[in-house]
Amino acid sequence: MFQDTSTPAGSVPPAADAAVAAAPTLGTNSNAAALKEMGFSHLIQNYNPTNPNFDLLGAIVFVTLCIFSVLSVYWIILNMIRNTAIRSRMATVMRTFWETPSAQEAIRFMEEQPASEPFSKIALDCASAAAHHQRHEGSRLVEALNRSEFIDRALRQAVARESGRLEGGLTVLATVGSTGPFVGLLGTVWGIYHALIRISASGDASMSAVAGPVGEALIMTAFGLLVAIPAVLAYNFFVRSNRVILARFDEFAHDLHDFFATGSRVEAGAAPAPARPAAPAAPAARK
Repeated sequence: MFQDTSTPAGSVPPAADAAVAAAPTLGTNSNAAALKEMGFSHLIQNYNPTNPNFDLLGAIVFVTLCIFSVLSVYWIILNMIRNTAIRSRMATVMRTFWETPSAQEAIRFMEEQPASEPFSKIALDCASAAAHHQRHEGSRLVEALNRSEFIDRALRQAVARESGRLEGGLTVLATVGSTGPFVGLLGTVWGIYHALIRISASGDASMSAVAGPVGEALIMTAFGLLVAIPAVLAYNFFVRSNRVILARFDEFAHDLHDFFATGSRVEAGAAPAPARPAAPAAPAARK
């Protein structure tokens, strides 16, 4: 007359079966929610000063890497534009100077070049030094320095000035390339330290407790490398490119010295070029 509703020995009630089946799902959902804290958006939220969990040192490291990144991109683009412009014009500038029959016309052509064109500035400084020395013939200046020495000094100063301008930004790229990984490593160590502090404070070593700090640590490592690698590659590229341009500086300066000191350009393996006026008038104000 009565229905037996008791559970046989060794069997699991239906409710318990449902709980056991749901347990892995709950664990998976918990891990998935914890992994969402390892993203970049969560990193930005933690570095918001209004956040109760605001991390000052981590924010400083992150901002430093951002500044490194901006400086690196700026100098890479600027040096690329500058070196491309110089290399594309240097052959034309030097060839036009030597092929122009009149020294006055050659100097006028150099004065028309952009302010960022270095070869024209070297030639103008040389011409100005030659004209200055000629105007002071018979003075104590001429007695102290002959024409060749005076022109050589002006050329050395001009080449040194243009070389310094050409190397602008390389120190920044070298600094970013050498220190970027270490700054990222500092953020990595600090993130792992935060993870250990959370574990010791809560006694919970689950994914939800350590996902955030570990995610910050990994992002800082990757960010430091992403900032440093392009800076190192760009630095090596520009050093090589500048070395080629500096060699052309020296070559052009030697030819200018020969021309303004002797009145003709001395070319290796060739007869000297026809003489042109060796003492041109002082160039006008440069642009």
